[in-house]
Amino acid sequence: MTDLTATDAGFFDDLFAQAPLMAILRSMGLERSVRVATTAWDLGLDSVEVTIQSAEDVETLREIARLGRERGAVVGAGTVITPEQVDQAAGAGAGYLVSPGLDPLVVRAAAEADLPILPGVATPSEVQRAVALGLTWVKAFPAQWLGSGWFKHVRGPFPQVRFVATGGMDAGNAGEFLDAGVRVVAVGSALEDDAQLARLADLLAARKG
Repeated sequence: MTDLTATDAGFFDDLFAQAPLMAILRSMGLERSVRVATTAWDLGLDSVEVTIQSAEDVETLREIARLGRERGAVVGAGTVITPEQVDQAAGAGAGYLVSPGLDPLVVRAAAEADLPILPGVATPSEVQRAVALGLTWVKAFPAQWLGSGWFKHVRGPFPQVRFVATGGMDAGNAGEFLDAGVRVVAVGSALEDDAQLARLADLLAARKG
């Protein structure tokens, strides 16, 4: 299997260098996904993920990825749980993959497709398996249930691992998780509230200031 350490780590380091926040577009439909993605980019939230749980989602990913390329933004495909979805995401123009769990078959398929991947973890054992697979960046899910304190403890034995917190995240608790050492907070369901993106942009500006 391809060693992912250098390629994936460098990719995600660059992807999240400008903003430690990600917008997840979960089955919003094409029109609303375009609107939310465009708003996110306009506000400086460069990282956008489109989940692919249906054929309609894949077509939405294709269009958001196209719009992202026009703006120099890389769009990810989320909820990737099978090697077949890796191929779908690659065909739709995804620049990286996000998975809710850690499946070596999916990680291998991602490496073969030359797509960086953020697999999901929720225990130290899963983090250790991710490290053994050559991964440095992982998605902690569901982060709200794990709690911000989880990251402070797990970072001890795994100081090289960089966490993206996903699940129950919003503008109200993102700062708490970032302060706990999370490198990126990914906001999904909360984006049903149109005010969330502006609040996240305010949070980003405050942390940069």
